[in-house]
Amino acid sequence: MDLSDSAMTLLKSRYLLNDETPEELFLRVAHYLLPEREDELYEIMSNFEFLPNSPTLMNAGTKIGQLSACYVVPIQDSMESIFDAVKLAALIHKSGGGTGFDFSHLRPAGYPVKSTAGVASGPISFMSVFDAATGAVKQGGKRRGANMATLSVRHPDIINFINCKTQDGVLSNFNISVTVDNAFMEAVKQNGKYPLVDNDGKIVNSVEAKQLFDQLVEHAWLNGEPGIIFLDNINYFNVVPKLGKIETTNPCGEQPLLPYESCNLGSINLAKMVVNNKIAWRRLKYVTKLAVRALDAVIDKNNYPDPKIAEMTRQTRKIGLGVMGFADLLLSLKIRYDSEAALKIAERIMRVISVVSKVESMKLAQEKGPFPAFEDSIYKFEALPIPQTYRPLAKKIAKFGIRNATTTTIAPTGSLSFIADCSSGIEPIFSYIMVKNVLNGQKFLIINKELQKIAPNLNEDSNPRDYGDYFISSHEISPSWHVRMQAAFQKYVDNAVSKTINLPNSATKEDVRDAILLAHSLNCKGITVYRDGSRSNQVLTSAKDKEKETSQKPASPRERPKVTFGRTERIKLGCGRNMYVTTNSDSTGLCEVFITVGKSGGCISSHAEAMGRLISTNLRAGVSPEEIIRQLKGIRCSAPSSFGNGHPILSCSDAVSRAIEHHLQNQNQNQNTPITEAKEQPKQELKININDSGEAPECPECGTLLIFSEGCVTCPSCGYSACH
Repeated sequence: MDLSDSAMTLLKSRYLLNDETPEELFLRVAHYLLPEREDELYEIMSNFEFLPNSPTLMNAGTKIGQLSACYVVPIQDSMESIFDAVKLAALIHKSGGGTGFDFSHLRPAGYPVKSTAGVASGPISFMSVFDAATGAVKQGGKRRGANMATLSVRHPDIINFINCKTQDGVLSNFNISVTVDNAFMEAVKQNGKYPLVDNDGKIVNSVEAKQLFDQLVEHAWLNGEPGIIFLDNINYFNVVPKLGKIETTNPCGEQPLLPYESCNLGSINLAKMVVNNKIAWRRLKYVTKLAVRALDAVIDKNNYPDPKIAEMTRQTRKIGLGVMGFADLLLSLKIRYDSEAALKIAERIMRVISVVSKVESMKLAQEKGPFPAFEDSIYKFEALPIPQTYRPLAKKIAKFGIRNATTTTIAPTGSLSFIADCSSGIEPIFSYIMVKNVLNGQKFLIINKELQKIAPNLNEDSNPRDYGDYFISSHEISPSWHVRMQAAFQKYVDNAVSKTINLPNSATKEDVRDAILLAHSLNCKGITVYRDGSRSNQVLTSAKDKEKETSQKPASPRERPKVTFGRTERIKLGCGRNMYVTTNSDSTGLCEVFITVGKSGGCISSHAEAMGRLISTNLRAGVSPEEIIRQLKGIRCSAPSSFGNGHPILSCSDAVSRAIEHHLQNQNQNQNTPITEAKEQPKQELKININDSGEAPECPECGTLLIFSEGCVTCPSCGYSACH
């Protein structure tokens, strides 16, 4: 078993039990899932040809026993339903799963509540409750909670929902997406009106569809959120519509689910399916068949967090077999990602996996019976809305039954692809040459293995395109090609496709708009757009991106006056301590900041004093408070907290930025602030997590800059993932 040092570190930190070896991990999983074929399952896992989702690797054969990646938890318009959902989500996060919620059934903010004679606070306020609960629960000690929040474009609070994550750090445990229908998309194209309805279905307002769509585009361009989910495209493929309408998805959007369903996922490593520069189709089919049986076994052997989830999951028995290493496969074949040849390969690979997985699921149905809801499914009536090439298969399914209502999904594979040493999902290579930071302050290069085969003596200034035009990176690919690739896979995927449409920083709002419209026209089920550098706490990591530095000569600081005007704010931190931030102004403006955290001294408090002095020096040198806020805001530590207005405090540095903001707001509102004599501050304790650019976050585990891929923040160096 060939494992890199970094992959081994990741396995030890999240997957291995006690003194378990990687070999023993795969034996444990194989024996638990398929004891009758455990040698075969062990072989394809230990060769990294197939891996099930992370909770299965972590929990198979353990007391926890929770094997599913994600769940959809319904929320109705009552306090009981809301807090039942909070409780269930906490249990799911504790055991290693993620959750999806649709908040569309909650009445709009300001609407009357008859039982209390008060008014409703609206969906967004309750999202903050879920966010705080998620932040308090670390999944099984290994995975942090991840959520999806969706709201219908018809909801009267839709504008506030679109705006709710404009500020970095707010609702940090949520991905958010707007669910739209075909009627809305048509109204956008026709420049028409679109109705907003309350939770009782009553029309309360009518808006210009194009203006609302422009707001979606604006915010997707600004920071990548909200995403957009095409609900009609999803429900057109709803296999069991009699069980309900699909309203939301799991956290990264690849698995649309009915209320209380779970997703049981796994991925085939396409990098391992190339032999002698050709795709090994026979091996791909073999691995597909075995993977289907393993994922079907997950459903029976899962320890579900709630009886309703167990019942609903077993009713439909949905599985989601997908791929990773697609970009590596293309590199091995010397094919550009943005080419017609790549699209044809994508379609052919996914069609083979889809057909083979369904045939194997039919065999399982003959052995064990079809999924219980089969008689009410569209399969039974040969009404399956799939391409014409599937028609003979649909007839056979109707006659013989099928074990799993769905069989295919393209899921995020951040951690799995890191372990398997392959590219993530169907994403292109983000960067062929990346910088990794190590603890002693040194850096070394991580070079793509296919590139290294051709050019072993590269440096961070090397241009991969010099060695072949197929060495094309994510930001060199136009938005339309990103979308077309997503659509190529979606054509033969039952569920949905997790993919980020990564755009360069120079991308325009029109680029974003065109990508969304193209995704809808090509029958994608959703779209996530991310423009490089658009989030202050999420910027990407190619070596050349780190070279941008200012060459301006700093101004000489103005002298500190004897008397300053200011305020002191107390902020509760996640570590349990109180932080006191004193912000003072002179006649010119804000001129100094003093920070006190706890009472202990030592080395850490010297860093705190240094940060306060540097902020003060920069303020008196003419650096704007807004720029200092921008540099500090969004920096994370391991113990985030929240304060009165619900905005999370991500770290001490983030807290200081908030205090400076409040000082400026207070100064604008009241020019008659008290006069205070600045005094020597007591020793301070502060945990600092500032990177050298002040913009991009470093990985909390290894210090390498993070990337945005498959709808989630991941580390290309150690495999850390914020979502999975």
